[in-house]
This record gives sequence, C-alpha cells and structure tokens, in this order.
Amino acid sequence: MKSVQIIVGSMLGGTEYVAEACEEALSALDYTSTLHLTPDLNEIASKNQIWLVCTSTHGAGDYPDNFQQFVDQLTETTQDLTHTHFITIGLGDSNYDTFCHAAKNINKLLISKGCTKIHEPLLLDMSQDIDPEDAASKWITTQFGQLS
Repeated sequence: MKSVQIIVGSMLGGTEYVAEACEEALSALDYTSTLHLTPDLNEIASKNQIWLVCTSTHGAGDYPDNFQQFVDQLTETTQDLTHTHFITIGLGDSNYDTFCHAAKNINKLLISKGCTKIHEPLLLDMSQDIDPEDAASKWITTQFGQLS
C-alpha cells in the first residue's frame, strides 16, 4: 500500500501548503501520491489506498467550500470503502469552540463508511506560533515511516 490520495479542504490556501509539504514527505518515503484540490469521490482511488485528508474548518465548524461536494458524495455513497485506510490533518484555531470540527467530523464520517483509521488526527492550532507545513511533514514522516 504505497499509494496515497491527498484530499484537501481549504478556504484560504493554507491547507494546500500543508498538503503539498505532506506530498514531499511522502515522496521521500517512496510513496506515490495524488493531490486532490477539488476532491470528487468519483475521481479518487479507494481500493487498497491510503487517504490523507487535510482540511481546515470554516465558519461555525463547517467544511471548506471546495470540500463540501466530496463530503456530500461520501455521505451518500454505497461504495465499498472497507479497503481504504485514512489519516487526517486538521487546521484550526483553538480560540473557537469549533476547533478543527471539519477534521473531526470527516474522521467520524470515514469510519462510518467502513474506512480504517491509521492514527488519531493531527490537529494543528493556527493560533500558536507554529510552522504548519513543517509540523505536518514531520508527523507524516513518523506515521508513514512506521507503515513501511
């Protein structure tokens, strides 16, 4: 299982940078990956795949606009996703009570659809003085390094 589908939910572009940093980290570990900036379930490989879901939270705990179609498709699908593994990175601001709700909610939805969670989500707090790309890249290297 050396193929990763990177599924991105982003309103302002920050999550795209995190996803691209993860793509580089995965490449260094000899994983092939496909970046989905406007995710469409019909175009994302699922059988024997790992899905890396990177999403921010918008508004009152909502999914980003570019991600909503994917969530709707996933909610309605009858597709067999039991051979799909996933890991989630969420970006948010802990000053809000909806901190990383989109990441937490997509995690629950994927589990309800039969997907296998590889690890608890990485929740990046953008109110802290962090480099989210670096933090995500290091975390991905650790998590995927353990899978190899």
